[in-house]
Amino acid sequence: YIANTMDELDTAPLDAPVSLVMFTNCFLCPPLYQVELDQEKGLEMRKWVLSGILASEETYLSHLEALLIPMKPLRAAATTSQPMLTIQQIETIFFKVPELHEIHKDFYDALLPRVQDWSHQQCVGDLFQKLASQLGVYRAFVDNYKVAVETADKCCQANAQFAEISENLKVKSTKDCKDQSAKNSLETLLYKPVDRVTRSTLVLHDLLKHTPPSHPDHPLLQDALRISQNFLSSINEEITPRRQSMTVKKGENRQLLRDRFMVELVEGSRKLRHVFLFTDLLLCTKLKKQAAGKGQQYDCKWYIPLADLTFQTIEDCESTPIPLVQDEEIDAMKIKISQIKNEIQREKRTTKGPKVIERLRKKLSEQESLLLLMSPNMAFRVANRNGKGFTFLISSDYERAEWREIIREQQKKCFKSFSLTSLELQMLTNSCVKLQTVHTIPMTMNKEDDESPGLYGFLNVIVHSASGLKQSLNLYCSLEVDSFGYFVNKAKTRVYRDSTEPNWNEEFEIELEGSQTLRLLCYEKCCNKTKQNKEDGEITDKIMAKGQIKLDPQTLQNKDWQRTVIAMNGIEVKLSMKFASREFSLKRMPSRKQSGVFGVKINVVTKRERSKVPLIVRQCVEEIERRGMEEVGIYRVSGVATDIQALKAAFDSNNKDVSVMMREMDVNAIAGTLKLYFRELPEPLFTDELYPNFAGGIALSDSVAKESCMLNLLLSLPEPNLVTFLFLLDHLKRVAENESINKMSLHNLATVFGPTLLRPSEKDSKISNSSQPISMNDSWSLEVMAQVQVLLYFLQLESIPTPDSKRQSLLFSTEV
Repeated sequence: YIANTMDELDTAPLDAPVSLVMFTNCFLCPPLYQVELDQEKGLEMRKWVLSGILASEETYLSHLEALLIPMKPLRAAATTSQPMLTIQQIETIFFKVPELHEIHKDFYDALLPRVQDWSHQQCVGDLFQKLASQLGVYRAFVDNYKVAVETADKCCQANAQFAEISENLKVKSTKDCKDQSAKNSLETLLYKPVDRVTRSTLVLHDLLKHTPPSHPDHPLLQDALRISQNFLSSINEEITPRRQSMTVKKGENRQLLRDRFMVELVEGSRKLRHVFLFTDLLLCTKLKKQAAGKGQQYDCKWYIPLADLTFQTIEDCESTPIPLVQDEEIDAMKIKISQIKNEIQREKRTTKGPKVIERLRKKLSEQESLLLLMSPNMAFRVANRNGKGFTFLISSDYERAEWREIIREQQKKCFKSFSLTSLELQMLTNSCVKLQTVHTIPMTMNKEDDESPGLYGFLNVIVHSASGLKQSLNLYCSLEVDSFGYFVNKAKTRVYRDSTEPNWNEEFEIELEGSQTLRLLCYEKCCNKTKQNKEDGEITDKIMAKGQIKLDPQTLQNKDWQRTVIAMNGIEVKLSMKFASREFSLKRMPSRKQSGVFGVKINVVTKRERSKVPLIVRQCVEEIERRGMEEVGIYRVSGVATDIQALKAAFDSNNKDVSVMMREMDVNAIAGTLKLYFRELPEPLFTDELYPNFAGGIALSDSVAKESCMLNLLLSLPEPNLVTFLFLLDHLKRVAENESINKMSLHNLATVFGPTLLRPSEKDSKISNSSQPISMNDSWSLEVMAQVQVLLYFLQLESIPTPDSKRQSLLFSTEV
């Protein structure tokens, strides 16, 4: 076509504009087929959303039918000489249930044939518009709901037979399973319509999101959404109370050595405290709620003179269990923080004024306070002279050692015990407002410019050697980096035995998520249990030295290795570092050699090997299950990079000795090889084509609709991808069964593998070209978190249909 147009231009007169316009459009306009392809992908997701809505409606109808089943015999008995309930009681308890069932049965019966006879032009908006117009029935049901529940409760107390019936209402199962019915209580089923109507707008939002504005359904769905929103606003006027902001004015430093926001464990509950370490005492305070017109004030919780302070040992303290917070809750807090950050940036570009931004800053402070409160799990215990213990929770061994060191150093100067009068204590507590140096909680995001300053990508670190040891030790190093304001252990060298100059030369690849600092700790490996450190109720190896360096974006922008030395307590550790931002390090690059396995499409490898799951996946999983299931941090802790590269080369060259190599290597290197294989696939395991649909499916509001959509999408994967994923999924579930030992929960595993299995190829990536390639905006954080949520969803499902039972959905009679 272009060649023909060029010929026309050569022979056409200068005033002939048509061919020129055709030629220009050919280069400047996006290809028509690409636009059509994008629209088709969006409409494909619309099909999955509607199939989920149908599945959800079917479940809801089964709940309403379970309520209707006892109505008929109860009505019949009401006209006899021995009624179980009166007609009035029946009318009150089951008020409007028949009408709701009729409305949703009509909706389901009308929607089902349209979805079965599916095409991209199919319209369903009129059905949702009609359903929204009948929400008045829900108004009557909701107004009567409280009376209905109270009446049912009184009837249960008065009549044992009705109580038995109301606790054992059978709901017909909509799934193919042996147990065709499940028992539900009357109260549970009566709440279903209330729950349904409060989520009606969420379903419409999901459908609108995947309906193009040009589609005839779009205005009808918008109208249905408007009706639903107006209805909900009239029945739901809950106001969420706001927590107090924690920002204070800057003070001056006097006799204060350090102050920090910390988490105290009080009778099994986490409490946020502001802790002040003075030259002669440790003071634990709580920030008082600020009354209108009054300044900031602290309330003293307790204090210990440093001369009386001791660190509790495992023999001294009562082992109070630390209440652990689910990883999903922590992740939800991080998502909220990223979303609020995005909102602040959007508002800065508008002219709505500072009030909106100030309100968002308060929200941000609340979420960051909550994250600080819930994230740390490492105990730091102190006691007074009477033996009364106090427990703080800290996120890092480095911080715990830091507190111990500064307190011990100061204790050398404190010889006398003392007591403060109530007036002296009050004056000291009041002075904390001026003396404090930490005014905000220690979050990486809490900066004046509201930009995430940390690095996102991969940091390669080589731990070379250590010098300055005064005696031969069994020494190893641990590396920590910060993420969302708290530190996580990322890598550990092998133990270099009986040497004053350990020479590790081990390379690690560490993933950074908004990180600003790299910490290094040197431990002496204590083989003799009697010599082990027993402070804080834990038996641990002894920290010999610790240090940290700031991860400077300008220095690390250079792609070459940067050599550095960390000096600490007379010991020097030599390191080399090289950083690659996510934009560059996570590119999926097809291998030029199709004879190997890394960078080669999974269907090519399985076809060549005549296997359903690539051999590399099977061998790595088998070796990890043989000796790595109880390895602390398996899949999270980095393996030695040189070992991983050696295994990669062996698998690529089909080395027959690879199984022997694996037996001799550290299990973390094998875990790293498996992760690298999936990361280097030219297309993600979940495929580029289906990735947007998985991201859309996980965001669906209705749980039944979400399950239907996600399973349909999963079973749409090519067979090698699906079988390999199910094989890996079973393995990861078995790893999580040992969580109490290996510390790897389902959520931790989803965090490690989610982006690896789902991250799209470069051509489909949403990454914008930033002027600062080593920074990352919060929208990418949200995308990564969505990838984690998709994998976590499948990890948490009790069962997933196998490929053998893979079948066409009953809801669709034709392929789209």
